[in-house]
Amino acid sequence: MDKQKLIESLRGGLVVSCQALMEEPLHSSFIMSKMALAGQRGGAIGIRANGIEDIKAIKQEVQLPVIGIVKREYPDSPIFITATMKEVSEVVEAGAEIIAMDGTNRVRPNGKSLEELYLNIRKEYPTVLLMADISTVEEGIRASELGFDLIATTLSGYTDDTKDIPLPNTELVKSLSEQLDTPIMAEGGYWTLEDVEQALTSGAHGCIIGSAITRPMEITKRFVAKMSKVNSSME
Repeated sequence: MDKQKLIESLRGGLVVSCQALMEEPLHSSFIMSKMALAGQRGGAIGIRANGIEDIKAIKQEVQLPVIGIVKREYPDSPIFITATMKEVSEVVEAGAEIIAMDGTNRVRPNGKSLEELYLNIRKEYPTVLLMADISTVEEGIRASELGFDLIATTLSGYTDDTKDIPLPNTELVKSLSEQLDTPIMAEGGYWTLEDVEQALTSGAHGCIIGSAITRPMEITKRFVAKMSKVNSSME
């Protein structure tokens, strides 16, 4: 599938993010591949996945395009989503159709700029689709100007500059979709059907949802917290 057809295939659809942290009970490439299969059978049009092993396992299980990332921490930078060429190469090797990477304005590992990394990727992997995970309108505009194929609002609420912004940030989706021709993927804090409806009516090309679908521990915590609050009010 060529670039434009792949991007068009995401329009109006749901991408399921299948990720589990090492400390979570479902941390397993096998389990994530089955999560992806459940997503495919439920009507998802794409999968977001983290790490070589998970991406490979998911590609063997489903026929959906995969947005691949590698999360890795570096001592000299807060950026951990596909932060360097090393992670980019790993995502390509694993077979993901789209590479997602941190597109914020923060300092990158080894002092590299986003522009430097972007140009290196385009030189090394000219046909790959690139998605910028951003947190602000300014970052989204910059990513579009650089030439990213897709922009996702993934990091709104997770950077120092945006940590106090309520999620989901559909206003960010709306602002970017009104100013840019680059497709905007709504991601970050989408928990309800109403959230998704608002994202689409705000101009989102599609929506990426993780915790609300694939992290039962976090889902359980939300129900427990709500029930505890109700119980306390009844005492």
